[in-house]
Amino acid sequence: MSSSPDPTPSPEVIEAAAAAWLSLRDRGMSAAETAEFVRWLEQDPQHAAMFAELDRVWRDLDRLDAVPAPAAAPAPPDADLLAPRLRAHRRRRFGWAVLGAAAVVALLLGLSFFRTPSHTAETAVGAFQKIDMPDGSVAQLNTDSAIDTAFTAAERRVRVVRGEVFFTVTKDPARPFVVISGAVAVRAVGTAFNVRQRDSAVEVLVTEGRVRLDDTRQSRSLLPAAPSDTEPPLLLAGERAVVPLPSRSSAVNSPRATVEKVSPSAAQRALAWQERRLEFDGVPLADVVSEFNRYNLRHLVIADPALAAKRFSGTFRADGYESLVQLLEADFGVRAARHETEIVLHARP
Repeated sequence: MSSSPDPTPSPEVIEAAAAAWLSLRDRGMSAAETAEFVRWLEQDPQHAAMFAELDRVWRDLDRLDAVPAPAAAPAPPDADLLAPRLRAHRRRRFGWAVLGAAAVVALLLGLSFFRTPSHTAETAVGAFQKIDMPDGSVAQLNTDSAIDTAFTAAERRVRVVRGEVFFTVTKDPARPFVVISGAVAVRAVGTAFNVRQRDSAVEVLVTEGRVRLDDTRQSRSLLPAAPSDTEPPLLLAGERAVVPLPSRSSAVNSPRATVEKVSPSAAQRALAWQERRLEFDGVPLADVVSEFNRYNLRHLVIADPALAAKRFSGTFRADGYESLVQLLEADFGVRAARHETEIVLHARP
């Protein structure tokens, strides 16, 4: 969203912009949107005054909607009353109008009227989000994922709080791009790679360029190196590294990464989530179920161990667990018991 180029916009234009920012705030802003919002507030004290005024009116309406009205009472005010109320409020001089930019930023950081998300970006179960970062890099968040960002003049740093994120990094040799996931630091200049944080390991799949993998605790490479290598080893495009997360008992010697070559078709399956798909090729049904459960609140449960070991191939929508269940019932000798929050899969006798 961009602010109006008119140096002296009318109150109606400011009101429309404030309403748009209010909607973005309630949705949850990216780091870039938050920075632009702050710039918009700094342009004119009227911007902050209008935003605060609009926010207060909407909160007043929310409170009225939440209070049951007596049977004989008139209906609570609806959205049609918003504009007249705003015009009446505008005739009063708010103390907000004299706040400087520094005070506005302090309010953004500290007061409850600006409800920032707990992380720079995060997704719920089954949701996806694409974030354009201030340097031009892009982060795509998979289901149930979250990141925090901290960009400085010397470094671009992102922490994967949970889940899975695909990064497309803008080249800037003067400012390394560092992704922290658990005790793993992925360092890149200009490249594309996927980071998945599991319960017991961090997976890094490089699709373009190359990256370093370092131990955040001991500042050394996690990649295996040949004896003759004098430079830190690198993870190249078409390679995947799996780094076991260190346990409390492994405070001194952190585990090394296991590196494998990944075929283009295997990489496509691993990243099919970007198109809201799940692809499987000869995968145990237990792993198939585990993947579907990442994207859906209604979970699949395998009741029989022998069924969990059966291999399975197919392509589905990420939210298409019902299609999977129907296929298992029709062709794989499965009986499904459907409950409100789960579907239990049994092997037919």
